Order: sequence, then structure tokens, then C-alpha cells
Amino acid sequence: MRNTVDILGVPVDKLNMREAVNTVTAFLSKDKLHAVYTPNAEIMMEAQRNPYLKDILCQSDLLVADGAGVVMASKILGLGLPERVAGFDLIKNLFAETDNTPMRFFLFGGKPGIAEQAKKNLLENYKNIEVVGVRNGYFNSSDEKEIIEEINTSKADILLVALGAPRQEIWIHEHKNLLNVKVCIGVGGSFDILSGNAKRAPEFFQKHHLEWFYRLCKEPWRYKRMLDLPRFIIKVTKVRLFNA
Repeated sequence: MRNTVDILGVPVDKLNMREAVNTVTAFLSKDKLHAVYTPNAEIMMEAQRNPYLKDILCQSDLLVADGAGVVMASKILGLGLPERVAGFDLIKNLFAETDNTPMRFFLFGGKPGIAEQAKKNLLENYKNIEVVGVRNGYFNSSDEKEIIEEINTSKADILLVALGAPRQEIWIHEHKNLLNVKVCIGVGGSFDILSGNAKRAPEFFQKHHLEWFYRLCKEPWRYKRMLDLPRFIIKVTKVRLFNA
């Protein structure tokens, strides 16, 4: 049974990184597809505005707190998520887990050439990893049948979908009945980092829950989206104050 906490109507799994990795690897032995999403505060707020996205998140098989804002919200509500389970760290731990558990990955998304370079780097850094296919995220609806056939033919276990949120969550949800993989994970801009095309925030910013500030300094045009972080905390605080 899942142990989840309700944050603004979205059930977030109450587990740490090790438990999240164990959950995903356990999915590999099941005869069905499992959808894994990693929302931060921006996505949680978008789910408040978009009932369809909220329903998709609620139908996930695993929903982990990617952002420090989601962990903070759980504490404000007295629900206490144990720690942040960042999507990028989750997949890195899964790559390392291939030393113990064989699993085949397909990389879907990113700009042309990015997934290919990410694959090259992964094969250099993880001796037991299998990356059985790559496909960029530039396509239209007429390409989707071919893409799904390519994914299914690859016999991948885990499909990493890097189309950006909420597009990747919607794509997974709307195509999961056509896919033969065991796990789909929405991974945002992870391929950019894996390929070396972008850098993650330095460890100081990660440890002090300031990755959002680092991204804002590097990409100031994101400020309108990042306003969702204070909006999210304010909304959660109001729930705590007036529904207590």
C-alpha cells in the first residue's frame, strides 16, 4: 500500500530516495506500465489551475517531491515528507542500480543530438547500463505512431520522457496504454545535464534548497514561472490556517 500525503489535493508519496529507487525497481517485475512523476512547486501550482493535469498526477503510480518547496509545504501542513526526492537524482540512482538490477532505458526528448550525447556519457560512466534507444522531443502528432513503435521495439524497461512539464506528464498519460515499457518517468531537463549541455546548481545551492535561485540567476526570463513558488507556499499556508 502506498503511503501518501495530501498537498492541495495531490497525493505525494511519503518516502526517501532509497525507498523511491526500491519502488521503481519493484515496478520492473510487474506486468503493467507504471507512471512516475516528479513535481516541484511550479507543477503543483499548475495542477491547481489545470484540473486535467491534477487528475493525471492523482493517477500516478509514484509521485515524489522534486522541489524543496513541496517538502516545505508538507511541513507547513504537518505532514512531514522525509526529504526531497529530486527527479534527476532519482534517475541517477537508478543508473547506479544497474550494477544490481538489470534494466534497459530509452531516452525520449530534448533537442536534436542531446539524447544521443546523454547516452554516450551514460555508457562511459555506468558500466552495466543499457540504453536501448534515443529520440529527440521535436515531433508532431503524425510522428507519434512511429515513436511508440520505436520505443516498443527497443524492449526498454524504463522510458525517460524529457518533454518539459506538464507536456511530458500529459504525453505519458495519454499514451501509456500503447507502450510496452514497465516504467515511464517525466524527467524535465535532465538530458541537458546528462549530455553536458547544461550544469546543475552547485552543491551549496542544492544543500540549502536554493536551486530555484541559481536557475533564476542563470535564466532570469523564468521569473514569471518562478513566482509560483511563493504563490504555492502562500496557498498552502492559507490551507493550514483556515482548515486547521
